[in-house]
Amino acid sequence: MSRRVGWAFVLPALAVYALFVLEPLVSTVRYSLYRWDGIGPATWVGWDNYLAVLRDPDLHGAIGHALVLVVLFTGVPVPLGLLAAAVVRRAAPSGPVRVVLLLPQAVPLVAAGIAWSLLLSSTGAVNRLLDAVGLGALTRAWLGESSTALAAVGLIGAWVLLGLCTTLVLVGAERIDPALYEAARLDGAGPWREFRAVTLPGVRRELGVCVAVTAIAALAAFDVVYATTRGGPGGATSVPGLQVFSLAFAQREVGRASALAVVLVVLVLAVVVPVLRRSR
Repeated sequence: MSRRVGWAFVLPALAVYALFVLEPLVSTVRYSLYRWDGIGPATWVGWDNYLAVLRDPDLHGAIGHALVLVVLFTGVPVPLGLLAAAVVRRAAPSGPVRVVLLLPQAVPLVAAGIAWSLLLSSTGAVNRLLDAVGLGALTRAWLGESSTALAAVGLIGAWVLLGLCTTLVLVGAERIDPALYEAARLDGAGPWREFRAVTLPGVRRELGVCVAVTAIAALAAFDVVYATTRGGPGGATSVPGLQVFSLAFAQREVGRASALAVVLVVLVLAVVVPVLRRSR
C-alpha cells in the first residue's frame, strides 16, 4: 500500500518530466536522422547530419569558445564563491548579506546581458571609470572587439553564477560539525589552516555541484551571448547553442540543428559526469 501511495505522489512529476524533457529529447534524436526544413516532408539521411556537423569548421570554433566559457564560468565564480562563503560565514552570517549575494542569480540572463552591454559599451560606466582613475589607454568596446568579447561574455556569466556558488557553499559549510572547528583551534590552526583542513573537505560535494552547474551553463550558453553579441564580432563569441538556433530558425536545417543539439548533450555529459563522480 505504501508503494502505491508513493507512486501516486511521484507519477504527476514523472508525467510532466516525460512530456517536457524526455519526449523532446527523443524527438530531437529522431529529427537528427532526417533532412527537414521544419515544414515540408522529411528525408531520411541517417548519420549524414552528424558527419556534416563534425566536419563543420565553424562548429569546431564554437566548441572551442564554449570550452573557454567553461573556464570562465567555472574558474571565476567557484573560487570566489568559496572565498565569499568563508568570509560571510565568519564576518556577516546574517540573512540580508546572503540575499544580496544571491540577487544576480535571480536576474534573467537576457536582462543581465543587456545591462552589461550598456556598462561595457564605448561610453559605458566601465570605460568612464577607467578614464577617471587614469587608465584611459585601456578603454575599448569590450563586447565589440574580437580580442575581448569572449572574455567579457564569460565574466558576465561568472557574475550571474557567483551568488549561486556562494549560497551552495554556505549551505554545505553549515552542515559541518562545529566540533571540528573547535578541535582545529585547540590544535593551534589559524583561519587559513582551518579553512583548508575543515571547510574545504566539508563542502566537497557542494563544490562538485557548483562545477557541474557552471560547466553546463557555459556549454549550453545561449541567452547571454544572444543578448550581448549574437556571436560577433566576426564569430568571436559563436557558441554551439547559438549555432543550433541559427541552423533551425535562420537556415531552416532542423535535422542538422538537431544533430548538433545531440552532440552538445553528449559534450555536456562528457564534462559533467566525471566531475560529479569525482565529487562523491
